[in-house]
Amino acid sequence: MHATPPGPDGPPSAASGRAPAADGDSARADRSPDGPPPLPEPAAELLRGHGVDAPRLRRVLALLSDGREWEANALVRASGVAYALVSSLVAALTEAGELAPGDGRGRVRLVRPERYAGAAGEEPADPVAHLLPRYSRALAELARAVEEGPASDLDLDHVAATAETALRRALLLSTRFDLRDRTLLCVGDHDLTSVALTLVCPGARAQVVDIDERVLAHIDALAADLGLAVRTHAADLRLGLPPAVRGGADVVFTDPPYTPDGVELFVRRGVEGMADPRRGRVLVAYGASETTPRLAAATQARLVRMDLLLEAVWPDFNRYHGAESIGAASDLYVLRPLARALPAPSGEVARVYSQGVNAKEARGGLDADRARAVLDRVAGETAGTGGAGEAAADRAPTLVGAWPGEVAGSGRVRLSTWLEAPGQGGGRAVVNLTGGWDRWAARAALAAAGDTVYVLVPSSAACVRDEAGQRGLRALVEPRFGVRFLRGFGADGLTAVRLTRRPDADSAVERLLVYVQERAHGTLTATLRAGLVEVSARLAKPVNKRTARHAVAAAPEWVSGHTLLDLPEHRFGELRGVAADLLERVGSSPA
Repeated sequence: MHATPPGPDGPPSAASGRAPAADGDSARADRSPDGPPPLPEPAAELLRGHGVDAPRLRRVLALLSDGREWEANALVRASGVAYALVSSLVAALTEAGELAPGDGRGRVRLVRPERYAGAAGEEPADPVAHLLPRYSRALAELARAVEEGPASDLDLDHVAATAETALRRALLLSTRFDLRDRTLLCVGDHDLTSVALTLVCPGARAQVVDIDERVLAHIDALAADLGLAVRTHAADLRLGLPPAVRGGADVVFTDPPYTPDGVELFVRRGVEGMADPRRGRVLVAYGASETTPRLAAATQARLVRMDLLLEAVWPDFNRYHGAESIGAASDLYVLRPLARALPAPSGEVARVYSQGVNAKEARGGLDADRARAVLDRVAGETAGTGGAGEAAADRAPTLVGAWPGEVAGSGRVRLSTWLEAPGQGGGRAVVNLTGGWDRWAARAALAAAGDTVYVLVPSSAACVRDEAGQRGLRALVEPRFGVRFLRGFGADGLTAVRLTRRPDADSAVERLLVYVQERAHGTLTATLRAGLVEVSARLAKPVNKRTARHAVAAAPEWVSGHTLLDLPEHRFGELRGVAADLLERVGSSPA
């Protein structure tokens, strides 16, 4: 939002050979006759010490000059200056007697604010500020949407952008690029950039991929309420993009985790989602504190190694409700891919966030002893079933996910492969989702080809730790599976979700749902069509493929372009109603 204006005015240094002026006149010799009055010497000295980037501190002084009491975080959010610099300025001016304590809640105020009347400096023109007044209604809608949206998830590095930031992004996108009848892919969209763009540019379409089910539900509700062309898809970007959004976007927007690994991963997924990367752009909201320039340098180096041109950078373009350590602001990068495909990834992408279970420093997963204990428990449970179970116990289960090499050898299936390719693990399977993968428990179970699957998660995982979470997981995998939650499975702190195929469903609706769930990798439109033909035949009311195709074409728009593995969770509950309606359309009783 702000670039760096000309440097500060202040008294000459001792090295200049001129004696400094008295306090209050410290910069008079360097000012033009019609310029602002000079600042008191303590403030001028601070600005001199900050060098050519002193205008950033001038913003803080200008805010203080209104005479009000200010708290440090409020100064950060209003100025876009990192907390470390704001707090050091406040401490220095307090020590010099320029600032006095306020009401005792960490606030300060200038003792003589009138002496800081000249603190405000000129700012360069903002690229979209002149457009904002024309979009007051859109801003009001976005303000409501941000206020009603889900709280930030710190495990996902969420910090909510302001409603004005969402609008500013949309205005820059719609004026810098021709997005009429074109598609924006939002790689993560907690900030509602997709909603903002389709509000101000009705001819544009937006696709959203996000791991946070609350965000997907919120965006879908907004799109339905406002009539916006936005489609959402559930995705753990560490595992890849959903098939429906690969190779279809014209422009990408992402506000990724601020680790270099996180930025690389989200940008990489964005490029994978583009129809022709060389003709598109990837816009990235990225911020780092002025006090940690090497972090920003490492991230930019990653982008250059990915064969991406940094076409433009707008400093402080994005503002946030939080993130004071980086000034509650981030820059906006415009990246231009120089090739159709990116170079190979630079390394492991499992831990891309700066905090929580997926931070670089987080510990998780299974060691060899705990892994063996888990598999011993699986073998014991299988042997205990008797009969055919004893024969099954002789066959090692398919191991999915990150298993210690000394336990799994080379026989494990990568979680990404499990979710990508149908038919993996036709017998029993044990899916390890410890170490930060537990959000994908239901989908990992639905991806199984066999009749029994154990999904291993930490006992603290939301899907198992209380009755509400367990009820929610059951709703996603029924009626195909019956579910049991086995706490302390092999070791303390582990829970296994044991899913076992149920006998044939009683109702036509459940038979159709089971048919779809057993083909979770397929598109919903294809599996619903084929399921209608099969279920209707079993009811002795056969329909042909053409009838089934026409019925599915009349289903809600959200059905198309999805598999069960990328369908947002809030749509699962609606799927039963869709199945019942389809059976009615083809003349088969849903009873």
